[in-house]
Amino acid sequence: MKVLVAVKRVIDYNVKIRVKPDHSDVDLTNVKMAMNPFCEIAVEEAVRLKEKGVASEVVAVTIGPKAAQEQLRTALALGADRAIHVETDDKVESLTAAKLLKRVVDDEQPGLTILGKQSIDTDNNQTGQMLAALAGMG
Repeated sequence: MKVLVAVKRVIDYNVKIRVKPDHSDVDLTNVKMAMNPFCEIAVEEAVRLKEKGVASEVVAVTIGPKAAQEQLRTALALGADRAIHVETDDKVESLTAAKLLKRVVDDEQPGLTILGKQSIDTDNNQTGQMLAALAGMG
């Protein structure tokens, strides 16, 4: 069984966040980025499934800028077999992420798709449910 795991690039949880002077957004200049901790847990669980013989392949997928390759490399280092990067420089909201992930699910046809419970940057906890609804998983 192929397992697809979504990973998100977020500001490292140890970094003190700064707001832009015009208060329009968070200042990301020279800020350390990392894989969302809940996504890391999801990758680790997928790798455990592979080690138990339940899964045959673990595929990590991320949506984001070119620099998000760093988080895919982290997923590969944790034990993922392949990585897919949906590259965009646009800010991706939950529904857009779910729609893009659905296309990846349609292309890859995984037996299981795992997402972390939420991301530490927006705390929405919406993408997984939206993906399930869009893909008819629930």
